This record gives sequence, C-alpha cells and structure tokens, in this order.
Amino acid sequence: MEEVGEGVTGLEKGDPVLVSAVISCGECLHCVSGRSHLCEAEWLRDANWPLTAADGKPIAHFSRVGGFAEYVLVDQSQVVKLPGDMPLDRASLLACGVITGFGAVAWRAKVELGRSCVIIGVGGVGLNSVQAAFLCGAYPIIAVDVNDAKLEAARVFGASHTVNGSTGDPIQAVKDLTEGRGADYVFVTVGSSSAMSQSVAMSAARGTAVWIGIPDVTETVQLLPFPLLKDERTITGCWMGSTNLKTDIPKLVNLYQAGRLKLDELITKRYRLEEVNEAMDAVVRGEALRNIIIF
Repeated sequence: MEEVGEGVTGLEKGDPVLVSAVISCGECLHCVSGRSHLCEAEWLRDANWPLTAADGKPIAHFSRVGGFAEYVLVDQSQVVKLPGDMPLDRASLLACGVITGFGAVAWRAKVELGRSCVIIGVGGVGLNSVQAAFLCGAYPIIAVDVNDAKLEAARVFGASHTVNGSTGDPIQAVKDLTEGRGADYVFVTVGSSSAMSQSVAMSAARGTAVWIGIPDVTETVQLLPFPLLKDERTITGCWMGSTNLKTDIPKLVNLYQAGRLKLDELITKRYRLEEVNEAMDAVVRGEALRNIIIF
C-alpha cells in the first residue's frame, strides 16, 4: 500500500494488502445482515472517476478496482491486510477467481459431508469450486468440461470423476455416476445459458443448481417447470462467492499456509506487464488456468 487516505483505520502505508472488487458501505441492510457482497449503496466513483488520461478524459476503474494498473485508488472496504509472509502473487488469486469458485461451494451452498457435487467448467473459477467441494468432504465430485487438460487439472484439485461434455451426453453421464439420481449440487462456473439449463437436469430431487458464471445479459434460460416443481429442486445465483472479505480472506490465507488450499497449482505462467496481451491470448486459447502479471 502506497498511501492511506484520511479516515482510514487499521491500515498503514507499506502494508501488504489484497484488493478485491467486493465493496461495501457497512451500513445498508445487506451489510448489517452479513451480506456485504450484496451492498446496495451507490458509489460516487461510479459516476465521477478519479483517474484521467493525458487528454483529461476519465478512465473507468473496471469493477471499481482497475485492471493491470500500476496504481489504483480504492475504498478501504475493498482492502484486506495480508500477513507479511504471504506471497503476493499467490494472494492476488484470492481477490476474484478463488473466492468466486470456493465461496459458491463453502459459503453459498454450504455443501455437507458426503453430498455429491458437479462442477460445470473447470477453469480458474471452477477448479476452486472443485477444491472447496473436496475440503467440504463431498463425494463424488464430478468435473464437466470440454477441455481434457482442464479435466486432468481438476483431478489434481480433488475431482473424483471427470466428464468431457463434447464426447457424449453430460447429463446422462452425471446420472450414471450418481446411481441415476443426479447430483445434490451442480455449480455452473461458465457464462453459458445452455450449461445453466443442463445444471437443473443434472440435479437430484431436492438438489440445488448454483449459477456462478455470467452470461450475456440478453441471454435467456429455457427450463421445463414440472421437473423443478415435482422434485423440489432449487436454483440460486452466487455473486463473488458470497464472500465477506474481512473474515473469509484470512481463512483462505490460513488454509494456503497450512498446505490445504492450492494456489501455486493455479498459476500457469507469470508475465511482465508489457506482455499482458500475450497472457490474455493464452487464456482465450484455453492454455492457461491463471496467468499472473508481475510488476
């Protein structure tokens, strides 16, 4: 941290910190009810950006954080102080992808011991859903993807079974692996409306489909209502892993330092800032789990 603004408490210049897109006022109904990730406050910076380009035009902070910026101005609610011995490149993964995937399983669905889980899409978010399910004691843990390399990685993170959705019917494959019932929980980490439809069909009676990935805002999801009603299935969304930054980030840091949370294994390659386009292209080609930009 380079500077601390007036009125900021608990943080000092020079502190190692994590910055996340999760921002909270601490006063609205959601914040005081323990759901700070759903804060409903309006933020002045959404309309009045503090950064400007050389020509004076405002520069928008992506997700109120900024992407690949050497310096950024953020609200103190977005900042969590880290232990001095926590590697910052590993810590950076916790800010979005890890909490989104992990939190959907552990904090939103609260998966119980021995319950069956399907994770559709096992990239940088989905792998964290896999390892959360493993740490919760779920079984079986079924990873579904169309990329064999990512399915292989899912095994490393705790998947007991894998299904390549491009080589057969993934819904039937899940039922075959769950004695015909379907899964207790199905997590969709990709922004695909068809995958969201599949998630409901993959779920068991009283099962829950958790939608994490963000589709285009104009997309719709087609569902047959009768199976949903008859088998009392549940569909829920999950935003940023339902994460409370101040309490949940320290838990994940502790798990990593205890050797129980895989972060090193998520990093495919480290790039310099001037190589950012190369890093992004590798992600688009499906060649990376997570690439890290080093300043």
